[in-house]
Amino acid sequence: MRTYRLIIFLLAFFSLSFMNGLFANPDSSATRVLYQINLRDGSKLVGSIVKQDSSTISFKTAANISIEIPRDQVESIRELAGSMVRGRYYRPDPNQTRLLFAPTARTLKSGQGYFSAYQIFFPFVAVGVNGFITLAGGMSLLPGANEQLFYLAPKIRFAHLQDFDLAGGILYIAPTGADDSGGGIAYGVTTYGSAKTALTLGLGWGFAGDDFAEKPVVMIGGEVRTSHKTKLISENWLIPDSDVNLLSFGIRFFGENLAADFALIYPTAADMDGFPFFPWVGFAYNFGSK
Repeated sequence: MRTYRLIIFLLAFFSLSFMNGLFANPDSSATRVLYQINLRDGSKLVGSIVKQDSSTISFKTAANISIEIPRDQVESIRELAGSMVRGRYYRPDPNQTRLLFAPTARTLKSGQGYFSAYQIFFPFVAVGVNGFITLAGGMSLLPGANEQLFYLAPKIRFAHLQDFDLAGGILYIAPTGADDSGGGIAYGVTTYGSAKTALTLGLGWGFAGDDFAEKPVVMIGGEVRTSHKTKLISENWLIPDSDVNLLSFGIRFFGENLAADFALIYPTAADMDGFPFFPWVGFAYNFGSK
């Protein structure tokens, strides 16, 4: 019964993608290469370059206005990775390699990285070694604790097609100062979809030392773009041989480099009085090459 409830929950979530498709259909010009031109007076223009020569740039803005820009007024030109939607620039999600906590199958580009903090006390740093390997890790900052937790989380992307990615990795956790080995989860994950709507499925086998779980935890997650700076996210965990599964639903706000997540986590079959949700808060600041 609880599994059926989870399926209904996810179907309701992903039905929003059809509404989002009506809300945010890309412009017919979405295939054009987009640029941001920074002028010497501090102005910024987003659009496409129609033609250019040594003295002038013919530029069409996001509002479909054609202008001629003298080259001596241009500070810099940068190619953008986003798309145009109804005359407005939709920048890419800077934190697309993760859902709320679980990873997607996407990886960082070479030279990209981010610093994040989950539930305030669990900082995390990740860097892209190349287009298919991401190295990550961190250490908890729990106030008053005699020991902290350190964690490592390498991820390798095995396949990348147009809308499909397949990756695997390990989350290893151990207390500081401990003599015994730690534990964690070894996982495989796949992500299918676009920057607007995507589904992520994962299987993870928990381990402690050399002992691995016989049955995997199942993770089902998804994301739906709702505006130029917001995205709805769901991340759900099915735990084997347990009545308690974890359902979550949240929202991500993001700019060019910063992303902030807020979600509510609902443990099914948990004996709880009062408010039945646990809040989840996460922040990520991205740096490096675009």
